Amino acid sequence: MASYKSDLLNLLEERGYIHQITDASALDALASTQVVPGYIGFDPTAPSLHVGSMVQIMLLRRLQQTGHKPIVLMGGGTGKVGDPSFKDEARKLMTVETINSNIASIKTVFENFLTFGDGPTDAIMLDNAEWLDALEYLPFLRDYGQHFSVNRMLSFDSVKLRLDREQSLSFLEFNYMILQAYDFLELSRRAACRLQMGGSDQWGNIVNGIELSRRVDGTEVYGVTTPLITTADGGKMGKTMAGAVWLNEAMLPHFDYWQFWRNTDDRDVGRFLRLFTDLPLDEIARLEALQGAEINEAKKILANEATALCRGRAAAESAAETARLTFEQGAAAEADLPTVHVAEGSIGLVAALTQAGLAASNGEARRKIAEGAVRVDDEPVRDEKHQIGIGETPVKLSLGKKRHALLSR
Repeated sequence: MASYKSDLLNLLEERGYIHQITDASALDALASTQVVPGYIGFDPTAPSLHVGSMVQIMLLRRLQQTGHKPIVLMGGGTGKVGDPSFKDEARKLMTVETINSNIASIKTVFENFLTFGDGPTDAIMLDNAEWLDALEYLPFLRDYGQHFSVNRMLSFDSVKLRLDREQSLSFLEFNYMILQAYDFLELSRRAACRLQMGGSDQWGNIVNGIELSRRVDGTEVYGVTTPLITTADGGKMGKTMAGAVWLNEAMLPHFDYWQFWRNTDDRDVGRFLRLFTDLPLDEIARLEALQGAEINEAKKILANEATALCRGRAAAESAAETARLTFEQGAAAEADLPTVHVAEGSIGLVAALTQAGLAASNGEARRKIAEGAVRVDDEPVRDEKHQIGIGETPVKLSLGKKRHALLSR
């Protein structure tokens, strides 16, 4: 493990955030002697970010924890184009109204992780539409187009993936990396930003911005990327059969968010505790060394701490108590379990499973029923045509031991 002079890089290294750094020694020296403003961009493609963005959000938190200034950059401008990085096809273009609505919704999550204000290390939030919308095409091409090599841009993995698969890459999307590079230049001018951070798929875009700042303004800026976070079974972080694990409460109940972390694979517990909680490293070392059934206690702590950061301590405690009642005492705690409202007074078992998000399709629901994995009020049901009657008391629907929902009128 590398040893650094700065608290920033030492913390990022110890907790597993670093994949690549553009000039580690120079960034380390800078972070040892002054406050470093650093940014990460987020595209407003939905009303909420999901768990796949958590590494980047936590990176900004670590930046602030070590005495530096986080800049949250919302892509109100670049969101009108769409990032082609490692996508199989072009994203559907959004209206300006949708983009602005999504930004307003996404903003609320960051207040749980960062301290915003006017101080030297207080976080700020900016929107790149502020400068990108005002650009004039010909002056922009004249002033900045000369600094980009198409040959080089074609060599970036994010572009090569689409081209190698002979999938269309529009000129609109190809412009994205130029606009992102310009963002870095603009932030270095407006906010003395000296660091861009992002996932490993953003390496090419970050390098473009570093070179543009150097060529146009003679400013030295730096980049840090994080490793792609996959689960122990090779899956992509945050993708579940029930869909994305959203950060905003309006799109995912507290209990479901808590349960996502509780269901972490045994092999991922230590790594996720380092990345997604503020627990001390010695405590994490103790927890990840637990064996057998004891590792479940570590998972509960992970769920509690990760949920407390995103949703607040009260939400974490409520979700933990719901889990305790549901799993340990067999009771249905109505307040927090996801609920399907059934107006007709009864619902088919297959429909109930899909509507509750316990199965991704009717076919999957039927398979789970045939396997004996489905229970209604803790009683196994193997008849896929079974109708569930809903009276005054909610009915608990379970898939396996860990996934539950309530059916109510």
